[in-house]
Amino acid sequence: MQKKWILHSVSDKNKVDRLKETLHIPDALAGILLRRGVKSYEEAQSFFKPVLEDIHDPYLMQDMEKSVYRIEKAIEDKEKILVFGDYDVDGTTAVALVYSFLRDIVAEIAYYVPDRYEEGYGISMQSIEYAKENGFSLIIALDCGVNAHQAIGQAVEYGIDVIVCDHHLPGKSLPKAYAVLDPKRKDCKYPYKELSGCGVGFKLVHAIAKHRKISFKKIGQYFDLVALSIASDVVPLTGENRVFAYFGLKLINIRPRRSIEALLAFSKITRKTSPIQPSLNTIFARKVSLQDLVFYVGPRLNAAGRMTTGRSSVHLLISSEPDTIVELGERVDKENTERRELDAKITKEASAMVLSMPDWQERKSIVVYDPSWSKGVIGIVASRLVEQFYKPSVVLTLNNNIITGSARSVKDFDIYIALSQCSGLLEHFGGHTFAAGLTIKQGNLSKFMTKFEQIVASTIPETATIPAIEIDEEIPLHVINMNFLTVMNKFAPFGPENTVPLFMTRRVTATNARIVGDNHLKLSLIQNNSRNRPIGAVGFGIGEHLKRITQGESFHICYHIELNEWQGENHLQLNIKDIKFSSDNADIIIEN
Repeated sequence: MQKKWILHSVSDKNKVDRLKETLHIPDALAGILLRRGVKSYEEAQSFFKPVLEDIHDPYLMQDMEKSVYRIEKAIEDKEKILVFGDYDVDGTTAVALVYSFLRDIVAEIAYYVPDRYEEGYGISMQSIEYAKENGFSLIIALDCGVNAHQAIGQAVEYGIDVIVCDHHLPGKSLPKAYAVLDPKRKDCKYPYKELSGCGVGFKLVHAIAKHRKISFKKIGQYFDLVALSIASDVVPLTGENRVFAYFGLKLINIRPRRSIEALLAFSKITRKTSPIQPSLNTIFARKVSLQDLVFYVGPRLNAAGRMTTGRSSVHLLISSEPDTIVELGERVDKENTERRELDAKITKEASAMVLSMPDWQERKSIVVYDPSWSKGVIGIVASRLVEQFYKPSVVLTLNNNIITGSARSVKDFDIYIALSQCSGLLEHFGGHTFAAGLTIKQGNLSKFMTKFEQIVASTIPETATIPAIEIDEEIPLHVINMNFLTVMNKFAPFGPENTVPLFMTRRVTATNARIVGDNHLKLSLIQNNSRNRPIGAVGFGIGEHLKRITQGESFHICYHIELNEWQGENHLQLNIKDIKFSSDNADIIIEN
């Protein structure tokens, strides 16, 4: 699929020059910093070296004082408290964090994670019945609840108070909870709106700690869980989230939680083969990054909720016994392997279903349904279909006699709004711009498929029909050296709204080009009319370009710069994301 390249550029060269001279960094990196909102030395200091003082007072959040009062009353009266959370990484880390903090000061406390297949997302009626039958008088709901009107209403009827800690966008009205902590509430004056669900849970713990005069250092032990939630829930890596991620990664690299240590042991980051050595911290082969949490830790914790139960993830995160951690770590790793096999199988079937549609190329959306597909992986499958076809995609299956599905979108198209326009055909839906969940009665499936396509076709902008590669800066190859990479890596931690910089270079040629592995391109690059030494590069899955490259054609590349470790030595390497040949008169859009 052809992709359009969008090269971002700073129109005010004077601002770039001033920042470059102030910070003593390459002008290309100064330009990237400017576009990411860093305009002065003071802002650069805050960006490169976050400080704990940048964490806001939790009492700025609407309903925080009420929440702390209610929890303190429950502690004083020896009430039973139930900590409830969603089954994904954000929810399970939130439960682990709040439960770990409160279990030392609450007489009777338990945690509850819903069953994805039996209860679905959010606060279920089953969980409310469980709370009633077991004598819980206070529920703290994490990463969910802001739209759970029915379930919370039932809890109120039973005399159970609910404190909601959520970060999703509320509907037209709030549920009748005792308190609703959500920075996205219209009446909430909390300065930072993009916290993860676990981040909101941390703010609650922070507020209780302040009330009890517990040192901030003590609750700092939970930064790793917040960082893990930020990595896995794809929230913007700005403001407070950047502070949490920075200090969470610092904690993981210096004194890792044994459960996180165990999950990282399944990657190539650790030099030890045993997941746990009680007397020694794991020796990491390199610094653990946010991307490592995304690729190695998050999927394993998510797999538990997808394949069996998210309770396993919470149990693992709160455990300190080596034998328990090894057992649970191996279990979730096994479940992750099973999840990968299942989502590969269903993705293949869903893709074949799309390709069998006679009009699939003309359609603006994808909706596929198979009652046999596993509910636990349909969200992943929807994301895979977006990658393959670049169309808003909905994947549906049958669960407990009702059709349930996951929707994923493309850039510049709000799938939540599209689903809201189909609300008359839906039993339930929820989510945000790029991802959502929904349920449909079987009799409405055909009508939904038709209406969803009509809505997408009539509202999707042209910019959302062609995949785009957002390029940070155009640079010549000769500026790339170890110092350039060292400065660039200080931009970390990387994530949404602070992605790993993507560069572009025009008119390069290659030597020693060849195919390695599964259609991966391996080559050395030089730039026409430049004296740069050849620089190694790899392009994963783009081996189809080999013939034209070996014929000597010049081409443009967009790429990340990285360090490649080989036989104990480090070498600069370009990780090529896309190629356009010079002779094709490639269209590159420049945006200021």
